[in-house]
Amino acid sequence: MTTVGAYEAKTHLPKLLNRVAKGEKIVITKHGVPVAVLQQPELTKKTAPQDVIAGLREFRKGHSLKGISLKEMIEEGRR
Repeated sequence: MTTVGAYEAKTHLPKLLNRVAKGEKIVITKHGVPVAVLQQPELTKKTAPQDVIAGLREFRKGHSLKGISLKEMIEEGRR
């Protein structure tokens, strides 16, 4: 892991971002104290829309509004 000062990071940000894009982690320091880390974002797995819909339908099977209408719920939220 590379360490750079805040001034250098500000001055050479495009170069640092290129290095991060290649997988490098860079610690930014201010007066020798680490204050930030430049690294690639963690990629999250996207769920297919049909899987989300199936999950919602499954959730609805075990939950009910117990006779409360949607309009009543909206009105309750406005109070």
